[in-house]
Amino acid sequence: SEMPTYDYRCAACDATMEIFQPITESARRKCPECGALKLKRLIGAGAGLIFKGTGFYTTDYRSASYQAGARAADSGGSDASSDSSKKD
Repeated sequence: SEMPTYDYRCAACDATMEIFQPITESARRKCPECGALKLKRLIGAGAGLIFKGTGFYTTDYRSASYQAGARAADSGGSDASSDSSKKD
């Protein structure tokens, strides 16, 4: 299983570092540079899971005409506008 990377900064010596650790492990406290118990886990771009792949589906890049047709089909056709006016 892959381990996420967490960014840490020591409040005592101001060292910053990346540490690989399991999600289930609690945040580290002891600075590997100076030994002080002043490490803080940073929340930022480096924190969390690293996803492999593009993360996009092929349907995200369908043509504009296809998307317009899909929206018309999702709305249920021409009855959509009359349905919304009845709610007033």
